[in-house]
Parts: sequence; structure tokens; C-alpha cells
Amino acid sequence: MSTAAPLPLPERDEDWQRRLAALSQAARHLPWLGPPGSERTARPAAVLVPLLRHEGIWHLLFIRRARHEHDPHSGQVSFPGGRVEPQDPSPEATALREAAEEIGLRPQDVRVLGRLPRVRTVTDYLVTPVVGRIPWPYPLRPAQEEVAEVFTVPLDWLARPEHRVQVWRALPGARPYPVFFFHPYGPQEHVIWGATARMVLALLAALDLLDPTTTQALGLNPQSTIDQRPSTTNH
Repeated sequence: MSTAAPLPLPERDEDWQRRLAALSQAARHLPWLGPPGSERTARPAAVLVPLLRHEGIWHLLFIRRARHEHDPHSGQVSFPGGRVEPQDPSPEATALREAAEEIGLRPQDVRVLGRLPRVRTVTDYLVTPVVGRIPWPYPLRPAQEEVAEVFTVPLDWLARPEHRVQVWRALPGARPYPVFFFHPYGPQEHVIWGATARMVLALLAALDLLDPTTTQALGLNPQSTIDQRPSTTNH
């Protein structure tokens, strides 16, 4: 899977919680993962990172968003989630509410395990990823106006470095930052990239399944800084 044999994935909720807490501690120096910007202008959001066991193998659950004109996230692969509403008392509440609305996942069926570092998007959202274990199989009810498809990907596949690529991009007037793309997955050739890919990689880092170079590019090593590199495309 990588240059070093990966550690076995956690089995107990307590082990997942400990790994996520350790990552949060290691990332405490970071305001967020992703492109630079101002926290004052960023809109708060949260997503649920659904973790499940299927045939004895850990998977992550993703959605492909329905296509809507003028929606910058239209048709993209993401985790269920959305912007924080005034009535939401916490990112966990936002993530659970949005998952219920988008895919019919009842909040009481989710075992919240912890958070990943916040991720900033190029559309100026500051997203808190909330990791939660869900039962599987599950009678999901995707909201057709919001969700075109629901699918899962094994963590083992996501952990393989040959299944992803990294490019450097920059916003106007800002330093370059890494953007990650996973290779197309499954018969529908779903592409996980951008902020969602960054969340996946942060989870892999918590599990010691990420190579040191990618970990450093994410900014999760407090002793490292991202090198200035030329950008070929602005997004």
C-alpha cells in the first residue's frame, strides 16, 4: 500500500476517537487546511465523514451532488453537509442535520467519533469535518433535488498512494497550495478531489496511513512549511 506497512485500522470506537484527538493536537498550529484566505470572510460549514464496515472492510461514504446551474459544487463528489445555520449549536449538529436532510441518515444512528482539522474551500467556506460511524447496510433516502448518487469507497483503496495525484495551484495574489485528486473510482468513475480529498487525507494521516511527503504538503507537520512553487493554473 505504501513504502511502510500500514498499521491495522482501529476496531473500537475508543481507538478511532484517540486517533482523531491526536491529529487535532498535532494540527493545533493550523488555522485550517487548504488555500489561504481570511477567517473573517469565510462562511462556516460542516460535513459528516461517514465511516462504515462493509463485508469486514472499513469504507467511507460519499455523495455526488445533483447538477444545478450556477452552483459551483454542482455534480461534485463530497461528504454530506452544508453551511451552519443559526439554530445549530455546534458543527456536529450541522453535520448531522445536513446528513439527515440530504441522505436520510438519522442523527441517533450516528456514533460521532471526533473532528478532523477544518478545511477551507476556494468558494470561501470554512468546513469542519465530523467523523461518525454509521450502521451498514442502512436504508438511506437521498434527497433527489440535492443528491444524485450515494456510494462508498474502501479506506484501503484510498490509502494507496498510487491512487492519487497532487498539483500546485494558487489563488490570485496568494502563495501556491497543493490540490489533491484521487483516480476515478468504480464503474461511474467518481473523482474525489479538492476539499473532500483533503479531508480524506487528513483521516488517513490520523491513521498513520499517509506518506510523509503528503503529510507535509497538507501542513500537518508543525515543523514544515509549504515550499513556494510555480502555479500553472489559477482556480
